[in-house]
Amino acid sequence: MTSKRKAATAVAAALTLGATAALSGGAQAVAQQAGGFTDRGDIRFLPQPLKDRLALLAGRPVTFPPMTAFSEAPSPSQLFQYYLLDTKNFQPNVFTTTIPGINDGVAPTATGPNHDLPTLGGLRVVVEPKPGLPTDPNDPGSFVDMFTDISGLFVINNESGWYEGWMIHDVTVPDVAALRADGHAAFGTITAADAAALAKMGDYHNKPGAVFTTDGKAPHEPSATDHWPDKVSNLVPIQLSLGAYNATQQSDIHSYWELNQYTNWVPPTYELPFTGGIPGTFEKGRIGALSSIVPGSGPAGVKNKPQVDGDNPNIPRDPDRLLNTSPDDPDRPMPNNDDHKEKRLRFVPSGLGNEVMLDVYLRTASFEPYEHRLDQRIFDAYAAEVARVDGNHDGIVDAVEADLEGTSDGGQSNDRLFLPATAYNRVAVTREINDGLLSPRFAPSQRAWVLSGDIARVSPSVPASIPQDGDNR
Repeated sequence: MTSKRKAATAVAAALTLGATAALSGGAQAVAQQAGGFTDRGDIRFLPQPLKDRLALLAGRPVTFPPMTAFSEAPSPSQLFQYYLLDTKNFQPNVFTTTIPGINDGVAPTATGPNHDLPTLGGLRVVVEPKPGLPTDPNDPGSFVDMFTDISGLFVINNESGWYEGWMIHDVTVPDVAALRADGHAAFGTITAADAAALAKMGDYHNKPGAVFTTDGKAPHEPSATDHWPDKVSNLVPIQLSLGAYNATQQSDIHSYWELNQYTNWVPPTYELPFTGGIPGTFEKGRIGALSSIVPGSGPAGVKNKPQVDGDNPNIPRDPDRLLNTSPDDPDRPMPNNDDHKEKRLRFVPSGLGNEVMLDVYLRTASFEPYEHRLDQRIFDAYAAEVARVDGNHDGIVDAVEADLEGTSDGGQSNDRLFLPATAYNRVAVTREINDGLLSPRFAPSQRAWVLSGDIARVSPSVPASIPQDGDNR
């Protein structure tokens, strides 16, 4: 061994001993760091399980400790729910586990850094008590901040990849109501005939108020004992992106995201038959056979021209160009101009996405009772529900058509088009690649998951921020 290599080995050994001491939790410096961290103003009043999780993350080797939550109003933001994330409650996969014969003998792709510490995370969900805006998190008009902190995911270097967080709402069985004038179920309801058909499924589980299951049996959330595709969850998820992110040097992740009427939009459900998560689609060569690069209402709806609704290099698509402006805005005062808002949107409001899934799975008597092919029901339901809100018939629901303060489909309040933050009962993190799809990789399955967690509700809410910063958008 050369002297240079010996020296490098000695340095590495010393670093390993130091890291091991810190990781053991016995180092006094780490304990003091965690103790000071829990006194931070945005952490101090958090529920103990969440506080413990964030303190654990802060005590590990990190590039940055868990994010500081600043107030965006004169009074503190209020934590009303949170999620603790881990790798335990879904079928182990090549991202999280060494599987002999498949990925043994190669470096881990996601979990296992810092001497194979468990990969853990926490997601804080707070409402901004902004003057003039709702402060009830059950109101989709409220402004909600989300802070994600994760320890133990490797940085993604190859294949233009990223991690992506997803808020998940499991479709529930709605109440029975009278038919619309056109003979279909009213928004957010089912008909008596639909309810009768659901009652005959499986163990008669699918009654109004219950979480819907595809087999009529008790809900089966994703589990470590699942085996895709023959033993999987029987839930129907609506998945809302929390944005894409990557890891820092010490394999920690920190992501901030806002939920409001401008971001509470979900991928077009007509992509689902092309993600690979529905059994049989991979074998039929349907992976990526259709995408939403040019927006429209899908295979059964309006198909638009790329020259008109594609991503124009002269005026690039800007999905964030939806927010109203005002001369009183302290950051950038301007009169509002609806004509300049982005019209080429590829997403739909989350409540409208839920409505599509009601048509597909629950309205078997009132929506196309003659059509039994899952993919065709998805295509037809998407086109039908978008058309009810799409005022100019271009197959796209834009921010003005779905404005929370407006109405659509015969004068119904657009509040109905958005699920509130409290409806998202689960969270997952996926490992994505650049497949051109907006839907989660392998949706609706868990084959690309690296973390997940269930909702923990906080009532009454607790202060969870420090005083205001300089940006209150």
